[in-house]
Amino acid sequence: MNKVIDIIIGILLCMTPVHAQQIPVPSMKQQKWHQAEMGAIFHYDLHVFDGLRYQQEKNRITPIADYNIFQPEYLDTDQWIQTAKLAGCRFAILTVTHETGFGLWQSEVNPYCLKALKWRNGKGDILHDFIASCRKFDLLPAIYIGIRWNSLLGIHNFQAVGDGQYAKNRQTWYKHYCERMVEELCSKYGDFFLIWFDGGADDPKGLGPDVEPIVDKYQPNCLFYHNVNRADFRWGGTETGIMAYPCWSTFPVPCSHHKEVESLPDWLNVLKHGDKEGVYWLPAMADFPLRGANGRHEWFWEPDDESSLLPLSELMAIYEGSVGRNAVLVVGLTPDPSGLLPQTDVERLTEWGKEIQRRWGQPLATVKGNKKQLIIQCPAPQEVHAYRINEDLSRGERIRRYKLEAKVDGHWVKVADGESVGYQRLETIPTIRVKELRLTVTEAIASPVILDFSIF
Repeated sequence: MNKVIDIIIGILLCMTPVHAQQIPVPSMKQQKWHQAEMGAIFHYDLHVFDGLRYQQEKNRITPIADYNIFQPEYLDTDQWIQTAKLAGCRFAILTVTHETGFGLWQSEVNPYCLKALKWRNGKGDILHDFIASCRKFDLLPAIYIGIRWNSLLGIHNFQAVGDGQYAKNRQTWYKHYCERMVEELCSKYGDFFLIWFDGGADDPKGLGPDVEPIVDKYQPNCLFYHNVNRADFRWGGTETGIMAYPCWSTFPVPCSHHKEVESLPDWLNVLKHGDKEGVYWLPAMADFPLRGANGRHEWFWEPDDESSLLPLSELMAIYEGSVGRNAVLVVGLTPDPSGLLPQTDVERLTEWGKEIQRRWGQPLATVKGNKKQLIIQCPAPQEVHAYRINEDLSRGERIRRYKLEAKVDGHWVKVADGESVGYQRLETIPTIRVKELRLTVTEAIASPVILDFSIF
């Protein structure tokens, strides 16, 4: 009888106004984005070596007096990447240039780079080493390019400082300079998982360089983030690492910084939640710095800042509030002047990775199926404190609402419910000792395709 009911309900779910072929689905590269789940971004620049606390506004307008302060004697990108992997990261991003304009690679375009230094006799190439370390430890390499600010060249918010023809000529030159720099990075270092433009690459019809065709030509399988016309994922609206819930992967326009979105009075909420009726696939990214406790929020290493490391309990809340809410998590890591991640950071990241595995690595039981109701039956009563649901995103986000029930004294009792699932929904629940749990999709736009329903 239950099988007959399931079949009837499945038919009714398919008879909704939205047909399966109309449901937005991710591209192949966006599917890889979801599957990556968590990555690290490494910020490193000249001011790490000045012994002062970072002041962003000053850094954007005042060039570093002596770039040869850059002397990371023990620089070891293997240590960086191995630590990120221990934390659970599957990709790693390097800020190849940030607001100083200084480049962490051997550039033929940007003379303000490692080849100008006394360090390693001008032969150092941190990007090359970084990519080699990613390959060695099986993380996907990615880069972050800062062109919105350049304190050396007097570029503020994409615009060349000054008036008249002098500024106009520099603006034209700077756009071309950025394009050549992006072409060099895209063509010399192999395949990237993603390229992230700090603050975007702006409007190629305005102040911004036309970088999208360059990325498409040399890095066709790379995620692009972003200009005013295109983003392959979206920023989640905060730098806390925690996504708002529900978090949908669909969006009303093709770019998170599209003028139509930014003109909406609730545009920040659209960034945070997405739009379940959206026709474009634009999944969420949640980012935060590891050194973000006690009122601090540091993307770069600063002296006397060890007390700002987030505790393990907060890191787990961040993981479950991002990876567990259909978003990809990016954690900011800060190599110090020696060229290494501080030992305190290494220890915290290592224990974080172990705790993720302890809590989420070994399910008590798992089922899957293409129907609205799935039941887990354990051989004996189990203490259950969490669950996981994964949809098959190649078929789109179909689930709109669900509930989780436990069989207690012969009766089904609701223990959790929710809205968006998407790539993954992780949630802890009050511990309950049961043999049987039931997941029911109470609302969907087409027949649900559940790859994984697990309990922990």
